[in-house]
Amino acid sequence: MAPVASAAAAAAPRWDQLVHDGRVHGSLYTDPAVYEAELEKIWFRTWVYVGHESEIPNANDYVMKSIGPEPVLMTRDRTGRIHLLHNRCPHRGNRVCMTEQGNARSFTCPYHGWTFANDGALKGWPFPSGYEGVDRKDHGLGKVARVASYRGFVFGSMAAEGPSLEEHLGAAMKSIDALCETSPEGEVQVTAGFLKHKVKANWKFLVENETDGYHPSFVHASIFEVAQSGIGSLYSAESTAVSRDFGNGHTENDLRPEFRKRDEPMSWFGTTADRLPDYTARMNAAYGEQKARRIMIDGTPHIMIFPNLFIAEIQIFVLQPLSVNETVQHVTALQFKGAPDLNRRMRQQTMGSVGPAGFLLADDAEMYERTQMGVQMRNPEWLFLGRGMHRERRDEDGFLIGDNTDEVPSRGIWRHYRQMMEAA
Repeated sequence: MAPVASAAAAAAPRWDQLVHDGRVHGSLYTDPAVYEAELEKIWFRTWVYVGHESEIPNANDYVMKSIGPEPVLMTRDRTGRIHLLHNRCPHRGNRVCMTEQGNARSFTCPYHGWTFANDGALKGWPFPSGYEGVDRKDHGLGKVARVASYRGFVFGSMAAEGPSLEEHLGAAMKSIDALCETSPEGEVQVTAGFLKHKVKANWKFLVENETDGYHPSFVHASIFEVAQSGIGSLYSAESTAVSRDFGNGHTENDLRPEFRKRDEPMSWFGTTADRLPDYTARMNAAYGEQKARRIMIDGTPHIMIFPNLFIAEIQIFVLQPLSVNETVQHVTALQFKGAPDLNRRMRQQTMGSVGPAGFLLADDAEMYERTQMGVQMRNPEWLFLGRGMHRERRDEDGFLIGDNTDEVPSRGIWRHYRQMMEAA
């Protein structure tokens, strides 16, 4: 196939010339024109994970979040309704809130004193005689066009029309259900606080890496050895775990086949049920011993929900692109309602793996940045994503799967990417 010029060289990139099933062009990670097109076609059109209802549990709570690079406020008004508001005064564009989180019935712009209710409505402006005849209803904070929540996970879409959240999530809803079932009360809580990690790399490298089962045995070999962890074997050539493409860009590493072989509750967490007696008792009481045992054997999912939510067994990552070559990862430990002994251990393990002195995320960050530097070289132009194509197969639900080290997830991500970028 003839070489393809950088997308920046053409006014309208030809996505069919840049994305193929098994390889993608390097300019997709480095071209500012591609990044700007992605903001319009993906980040400002599809459903994007914003935050969790447990982050704003009380009336008038708020927390600063984002959709792509754009800051938004997630608020809960006095009636309990959740809003996603653009953090921009409609008067002169100043940010109306600079505090990460808090409790407030209103926000006042520091520039000229316009004041807005926490549902976005303009409450008033100083020296009102200057606005005689102007309707305040036309000058509230901008609102994200659509807001929807599933099992406490809040998503926003800048597009007024499009598929519903349920249609977007598709089979990924079952993974969120499985995650929530790990709680004896059926609820996840996002209350441990976030760490922010900035990397000099394109956001798509991170999306692909989250369900890339090929790299852990090499990139994370040192931490697996030091921690005497059995995780490495889950990503070996002998592993019975599988990689899966759920469609809509959602992908996973399904580790349950390995855990079911072991047939030991809590082995997914690197421990045993007898070391978590309170949690085990609460799970048995909530679900019955048989179902509780199955849940505690299967563990939590390892799934990337396109484009920005990664559920990684014991923590979640929220990806935020800032530019074509800069991305922030917001990371927090998962917490399960009604499971204090498990939650304490999850916080400790999260700090050890992705905290400021953790090794796991540092390993990945080094790979992201090295890859971003490498892909700027022009030869070879293409990145090869063909591992395992010869052994792709369908599971009992009709989804494409492969061995856990195969690049089924990356190919699924790029198929969906191309569909979105080609859409009118």
